[in-house]
Amino acid sequence: MIDVRSFASLGGANHGWLDAKHHFSFASYHDQKRMGWGALRVWNDDTIAAGTGFPAHPHSDMEIITYVREGAITHEDSLGNKGRTEAGDVQVMSAGTGIRHAEYNAEPDATRIFQIWIIPDGERKAPSWGTRPFPKGERSGQFVALASGMAGDGDALPIRTDARVLGASVKAGETVEYVLGEGRYAYMVPAAGSVQINGQTLNKGDGAAIRDETRLSITATTDAELVLVDTAA
Repeated sequence: MIDVRSFASLGGANHGWLDAKHHFSFASYHDQKRMGWGALRVWNDDTIAAGTGFPAHPHSDMEIITYVREGAITHEDSLGNKGRTEAGDVQVMSAGTGIRHAEYNAEPDATRIFQIWIIPDGERKAPSWGTRPFPKGERSGQFVALASGMAGDGDALPIRTDARVLGASVKAGETVEYVLGEGRYAYMVPAAGSVQINGQTLNKGDGAAIRDETRLSITATTDAELVLVDTAA
């Protein structure tokens, strides 16, 4: 089953400094049919104006993955961490028992990000934060784990949940495949470009909610950049 959710159908609000689109119920947007997908709870598509951002605010009990699409995001938190994550790279904040953080676009132009929240499992632990570059060349024509709590993904940023966040860069006409385990849920969004996924069309910003599909075959109709979450139910 693949449920395509067009970008135009997403919830959200334009706050001037922030133009936010929500794949799942979030803030003032509520849709009982879009409360999450497996352990995936939030997928926000945010455009943040230059010189603006989110002031310090608290989080707990959530794995928060930020995928920077354009520009860069600057992070500061109550643990003393500070860092800048550029386009194509990823940062992870395990909110754990509680953390405060701020996120700002200190760049001269708009920054565009995906922010993905996944419900943690296992024992509650102290919060943590990390970031690392993922050169697009390394994921050309294949999926690469960017953040993961699953075995075998040692090069990915760690998250405390039975899930992985993957990225792929696919040239027009190329096909990439992904095997989805039995009982697993997947959600995929093109950050750029258009693809066919098991015969269904997915354009930039659209979401595909996937389950009961053992193999995903994704063919790019234009050069595409893909982000995929594979999670437990």
